[in-house]
Formats: sequence, C-alpha cells, structure tokens
Amino acid sequence: MAGETRKSRQPMPKQEPYERVRNFDEVALGYTEEQALAEAGRCLDCKKPLCRDGCPVGIDIPGFIRCIAGGDFGSGIKVIKETNALPAVCGRVCPQEEQCEIKCVLGKKGEPVAIGRLERFLADYEAAEGKAESPALAVSNGRKIAIVGSGPAGITVANDMALLGYDVTIFEALHAAGGVLTYGIPEFRLPKAIVQREVEYVQSLGVKLLLDFIVGKTRTIESIQEEFDGIFVGAGAGLPWFMGIPGENLNGVYSANEYLTRCNLMKGFRFPAHDTPMKQPSRVLVFGGGNVAMDAARTALRLGAAESHIVYRRSREELPARAEEAENAEEEGVIFDYLTLPVRLIGNEQGWLTEVECLKMELGEPDASGRRKPVEIKDSSFLMKADAVIVAIGNSPNPLIPMTTPGLKVGKKGNIEVDEETGKTSRDGIWAGGDVVTGAATVISAMGAGRKAAKAMNETFFPK
Repeated sequence: MAGETRKSRQPMPKQEPYERVRNFDEVALGYTEEQALAEAGRCLDCKKPLCRDGCPVGIDIPGFIRCIAGGDFGSGIKVIKETNALPAVCGRVCPQEEQCEIKCVLGKKGEPVAIGRLERFLADYEAAEGKAESPALAVSNGRKIAIVGSGPAGITVANDMALLGYDVTIFEALHAAGGVLTYGIPEFRLPKAIVQREVEYVQSLGVKLLLDFIVGKTRTIESIQEEFDGIFVGAGAGLPWFMGIPGENLNGVYSANEYLTRCNLMKGFRFPAHDTPMKQPSRVLVFGGGNVAMDAARTALRLGAAESHIVYRRSREELPARAEEAENAEEEGVIFDYLTLPVRLIGNEQGWLTEVECLKMELGEPDASGRRKPVEIKDSSFLMKADAVIVAIGNSPNPLIPMTTPGLKVGKKGNIEVDEETGKTSRDGIWAGGDVVTGAATVISAMGAGRKAAKAMNETFFPK
C-alpha cells in the first residue's frame, strides 16, 4: 500500500448536520464492507502491538483486524467477544483516541487505524447476519453471584462469571437495563436497540435480570448476601453535582442527569407517543464541557431550541469532551461560550429562569489536573438570556448502598473504596467497580474494572 494512502483513515459516513439536528437517528452511519476492508488494510500487524496495551479489557486488536482484512468477519467478532461483551457499544462511545488508537504506530506520521470504527463494523455485521454465537460455557460450579447494576461494569462481570460457570443474577433499579448506556447517552449517539441487543446477549448466557429492584430499598446488600456467595456493586454515579450558585432552585434549571434520563430512558423525545413531556425552551445554556454537556446541548437542539450554548470556563484546548463529539456539536449549530463562568441565575416573579450572570475568565497557571486554571477577569460581569439551564459538571455515586451497608468504606465524594487491582471492598464477599468507585468515567474503563473484579472473585472462590 502506498505510504500516502496508509497515512489517512477511512472517513466515517454521517448524516448531514442540517438533517440530523431534526431527528434522533444515529449520526454516525458506520463503515461499509469496502471501507472496513480498506481501513483494516492500513494495519501494520505489529509484532509488538502497543494498541492492545491501551485497551482496558485487553482485546486482541491485531487479531480482529487481521480477520477483517482477510474478509472473515465472523471470526473477527469472535475474537472481540473473547474479552468484550459490548462491542457494538464500545465501537460507538469509547474514547479510542485516548486509549488503543493513541498507541498505534501509524499515528506518529499520520492517522492511527480506526480501531473503534472497525470494532463497530464487526458488531453491526453480526447483528445484520442474525447469527450471534456465544462462547462455550463452563460447567456449573455451584456458586451464585449477585450483581448490583446493569451498566457496563455489571454487564462485564455478568458475562465473565457466566462463562466461568457461575449462577449470575443482576439487580437493576430502573425499568430498563443498561445503566448509563440507556439513561445517559442519547439515541443519536447510541441507539437503545443496540444496548438492548447487548443485554440480551448476556442473558443468553443464562444471566438472570431483575428490573425495578432498588438495592438498599427493596432489599439490602446484607440480605442479598444471605443467598449469594459474592456480590459485585456496579451501581454507577447517578447523583448529579450542582454549582452551588444563587438561583439553582429556579424553574427551568435541570441537572444533565435528569434532562437526559427523561429524554433517553423515558422516551421524552417521542412525546406525545410516549407520555413523558419535555419542556421545549428557546434559549438553553449548558454548563460544562464534557461528553455529557455535548449530549445535553445537542439534545436541546433536537427538541426545538432556537439556541443551545455550551458555557465553559476554560478554552477550546482544555475541553474534556471527545474531539468528534465537540465537532459534531459545532456542525449542528451549538454555540460555544469559552472562558465564561456562570455565577448567578436570575428569575422572574413566577420563579422561572430568565437570565444568567456570568464572568469572563482568562487562563493562568496549570492546576492539579494539568490544565491551565481559569482566573476571573476583573469587572467582567455580564448577563446572558436563557429560559433553561442544564448543569453538566459531573456526578457522584448515590449514597443509598453505603448508607444501608454497614462496614462498607467510602471516600469523601461517596465513592466506594476498593483495592485497585481486584475491586475488593472493605467487606468480605463484596467487590465493586466502575463509576461507583471512580466517579463518572468512560464505558471501557468501567468494563476494565469489571474484568479485574470478575477475575479476582473467581480466584477467591477457586484459588489456583
């Protein structure tokens, strides 16, 4: 292959911005077979594949790409499923550019292989063929495992433990499985039918799923321990943060968690076909600069907002959102107000939001995170009109499980403390992983934590 051809990856086909901003259909359309073959052909098949080192779940990346290049797509998806139960999800929402792709040697002189797009291609190929195959299950070992939460961490543990012969039951608080994949990520980025398909795959391994079951309310961890040999807590981080500024109790102020849950899990974007109404404000300000902020701002446009703004206290270079999500938002017309800090929300006599007082910022020295710290510019206060604000600055774990589980050690932000290598908590027989431990993070990092915990659980019950 010519050097110049190898430098550039195959572009991802997408809906045009003027079309997609009017619908909730998936934006990225996926590779065709021809594109997948061409992209797989760029891979150098390195003897020492650094890309695999960057994957939190250890997918044999050169192995599945080799299968694609050879036209053996069925074998390619089998390679992925040896370590990853959610390939269609990871291929869509994982930040490969910060993990596997950043280690690809092609990235030194051009663009890295589009590993995530190829993973999605194989998962979608399998779904289109309708011939999903499950790995061979081990003989039942007689042990029972309970999993709290059906998000990425919980699903990963369920998959790994089921394959090892465990009797696995997932307890899910909501009326649909998938955790943040279902309630937090919009349909246009991750269709819920895909999440459901991945959940059903894990159920096909014999995993039982109990919905509308709030651990800590329906039953406590201690009560569940009486029936199970081990428990994995993957309850996520569903407690939203607010800024603590005046006016946050006004009507028209939402957490991103509430806003996206109403739209995604409760199908508010399909109102009135579904009975969850969504307010359609004219001018929306979203506080924050991560992927969740992008999701909220893009959702607001699709729900009919005339203007949707990202209000972020740092500059474009410090934006924590994935580059492609920020680019998609810009293409769709989201307005970015950089170096801007909200300090007060103002309402009318009826208690509805009307304006936001902001300060202009400049960047100073780097802070503990390594990013330059925003510093207020003196006498820079100004007002922005708004009839809705969505706060997307982060989340903490819900305190319900720690409050109802004596002896379970938690950190200052309510996160369950664990051994980093095993996921073991301070209580015997209980492991934890994902956002309930780290706070809001990536899907694949939660899955990586789930894999570590599953391995440690198995080694506890069956020492080598």
